[in-house]
Amino acid sequence: MSHLSLYRKFRPETFGQIVRQEHVVRILTNQIEKNAVGHAYLFTGPRGTGKTSIARIFARAVNCEHPVNGSPCGACPTCRAFASGSLDIAEIDAASNNGVAEMRDLREKVQYPPVSGRYKVYIVDEVHMLTDSAFNALLKTLEEPPAHAIFILATTEPQKIPATILSRCMRLDFKLLPEEDLEKHLRSILDAIGKEYEDEAVAAIARAGAGSDRDMLSIAEACIVYSEKLTYETACAVLGAADFHETAKLVRAMLTSDMPTALSLCEGILAEGKSVGVLLKDILNLLSEVTVAKTCKNAERLLALPHELYATVKEIADAAPEESILRATEIFIKTENELRFVSSPRISLEAALMRVAYPSADLSADALLVRIHALEGKLAALSACPPAPATEPVRSESPVPAKDPVPAKDLGEQDNYEFPMEEPVFEEAYFSDGPAFAPKKQSSPQPQREQISRPSVAAETKKETPMSEVRPSVRPSAPPAGPVGTDADAVYAKFMRALRTTARNGVLFTVCSDLLVHFEGEKLVFETTSDTILGILARDANRRTMTDVLAGIGISDFEVRRRTAEEKSARDALTELKQNFKDYPIEIK
Repeated sequence: MSHLSLYRKFRPETFGQIVRQEHVVRILTNQIEKNAVGHAYLFTGPRGTGKTSIARIFARAVNCEHPVNGSPCGACPTCRAFASGSLDIAEIDAASNNGVAEMRDLREKVQYPPVSGRYKVYIVDEVHMLTDSAFNALLKTLEEPPAHAIFILATTEPQKIPATILSRCMRLDFKLLPEEDLEKHLRSILDAIGKEYEDEAVAAIARAGAGSDRDMLSIAEACIVYSEKLTYETACAVLGAADFHETAKLVRAMLTSDMPTALSLCEGILAEGKSVGVLLKDILNLLSEVTVAKTCKNAERLLALPHELYATVKEIADAAPEESILRATEIFIKTENELRFVSSPRISLEAALMRVAYPSADLSADALLVRIHALEGKLAALSACPPAPATEPVRSESPVPAKDPVPAKDLGEQDNYEFPMEEPVFEEAYFSDGPAFAPKKQSSPQPQREQISRPSVAAETKKETPMSEVRPSVRPSAPPAGPVGTDADAVYAKFMRALRTTARNGVLFTVCSDLLVHFEGEKLVFETTSDTILGILARDANRRTMTDVLAGIGISDFEVRRRTAEEKSARDALTELKQNFKDYPIEIK
């Protein structure tokens, strides 16, 4: 006997041998047991999920004299006749017999009664390939078929079938098979043929099957004849994937912004004969595994990789932030779609590597998140270092002149609000001369103030200097707690001044400088139109800092919200209305 492929040799003979598809099997077996069989069925779903196999089992079961749980018994004369071939079951390939002449011939033959069974069953595979004329010729037969005829139409593309045909069939949708069931089925076949195997190799082949049992068995058949024992390396070699360790080095270098290493590894893999599409697919698969290892507690069981390979994936996942992994995945998915339209796939792949490795050159929001995460990491490293020794005190040659409160435009035009007279000294290590809340200008120019270090204040206060000549140059990190006004702009100005005096909050101060504020009863509400800023302020460290600073100025209840376009438009209109009609009271209802 000639060699049979695995998917033909181990084709199921009963409904109990079908892998999953329980919903389809239950409907068909119940109809057989209750003798309520329909005249037309439409089996639709992805390839290799059991449509034709179930159609053949159903064709034998409806003619079986003693069905067992809805499946053919295989022992009655009818089952034995079907096993050797029968005219009562006809399989038609619509891909090659798609003309109107073939359908007219079927319409004539369907009138003859069955030879050995109760029903004549016609299985039309790839029915979506029929022409419009062929569908019209089949339509009348499906509408009023003989009592002894059953039609089973199988297709992978039901959207191409006319609605007049669909409405006359019972539609049963087949689903892709889970990897766990594919692994179990493959192990049973390997045990039956006596083939040694590794569990990781079985998992890799089932994963490559992508939910199709026939595709999995086709890959497994090539792996079986490749070597004496089915190993993970054997499966990777048959699948044509790039070397795992080289791909892992490439992904690690890419996520750590080591572009020279990533580019040299990419060139080396492509020089071995791997295509750009295969390498891109391997990178996406590895990024998917890194994502699972980063987020799932049972990642090792889900991935089913050898221990040393999973350790490599886990190492990459621990070293890379979530934002970088997500951004890299999205970039390569977009590149995979673009490969169909470019003339130089290698250049497109290298450009994708550069976009991932150099987030500073990308102006998207995702790249900004990656850069902010790196900046926060550097700030955290600086905060962990011991402080530098104090420098020699510098005496001020002249007393520091007093400064007036913040201008009215920065305080929401409040005339009754007053800031403390003292002015904080900002450390140049954390802040630059940016657009801070500048003091109001006097009618006469003020002299330039010299920088006074903190040790100099202590030195000056110890000397016997008249109190009229001593002015405090440093204030506490946050104003003392006490009642505050109900004007949101004035409270926001005071919050920003207090926040700027807090050490190691340069990033937080910059982010908060673009917020909009208002009161809702006793609650102070911050608003932003950026999802990026909203995510930064939601972090635990930044939330604690804002809570401490606001508590220092008497605010115990606050909230940060996402501001929609409609709210922004309404609030801008209200602001413009108040500016245009300052002399009239405006009440919002």
